[in-house]
Amino acid sequence: MNVQSSIGIIGAGTMGTGLAVDLVLHGLNAVLVDISADALEQSRQEILKTVRFAPLLNKSLLRLSAEEALEKIRFATDMAEVAGCDFIVENVTENIKIKEEVHKNLDSICPPEICFGVNTSCISITHIASFTKRPGRVVGIHFMNPVHLKSCVEAIRGYHTSDQTMQTTTELLQQLGKEAIVVNDYPGFVSNRISHLFMNEAAFVVQDQMASPKDVDNIFKKCYGHKMGPLETADLIGLDTVVHSLNVLYQSYQDPKFRCCPLLRKMVDAGLLGVKTKKGFYDYSK
Repeated sequence: MNVQSSIGIIGAGTMGTGLAVDLVLHGLNAVLVDISADALEQSRQEILKTVRFAPLLNKSLLRLSAEEALEKIRFATDMAEVAGCDFIVENVTENIKIKEEVHKNLDSICPPEICFGVNTSCISITHIASFTKRPGRVVGIHFMNPVHLKSCVEAIRGYHTSDQTMQTTTELLQQLGKEAIVVNDYPGFVSNRISHLFMNEAAFVVQDQMASPKDVDNIFKKCYGHKMGPLETADLIGLDTVVHSLNVLYQSYQDPKFRCCPLLRKMVDAGLLGVKTKKGFYDYSK
């Protein structure tokens, strides 16, 4: 087994921060890179808070002091800091132009044998791999939020992704106590191609005043046994991210079933993005 010890994380947003937590709680080191020093400081505070409480919810996770956790993470604004890492996970915003710039930069910095894991919601892994000179070493890793509480990951094989890359990725996920379900590459993959239809149609139901957000979510939780309803999930992901992903799906398939609900667009325009802004379909300010 090819054991990884140091993982480079590009992007200190919700998913990058969550991945950093999961890595240190499994004994791995992380280099967390973001262009914003403020974002890195916010991520640092969130990491310390989560590391403190996470072992209470999952007894298999390491118990670390704040000092021990920080010893395992290096925060940086220079992407060159990941050059010595064993594996890279990219978590930047769902914008293909930004991802292109990041992956071309990573390609010039990292040794050719290093694999790039792409944590994207909907963008084709094959497309992203085309920005590099190592398409065989680019793989999709769709982590779910919160990362440290999820025992399964959707892993996406691009057109050129090699068997060795899939094995390396699977072994890394095993180090994190996660099962990898491997799927082939089409925009949205399996999880978001289906889940975003749920979230989008749930928003249409609310827009049409058929039911309240709470009633919609309760039907999924109490009738279907889901842990979260589609609108709670949308709030957790961020309504701006949901809208952007729906746009990618619509543009990719040219299928009207992916047309974004006007209510979602209106809420995003109003700054009601969900948990991260304290208000979306629900109020999180209390």
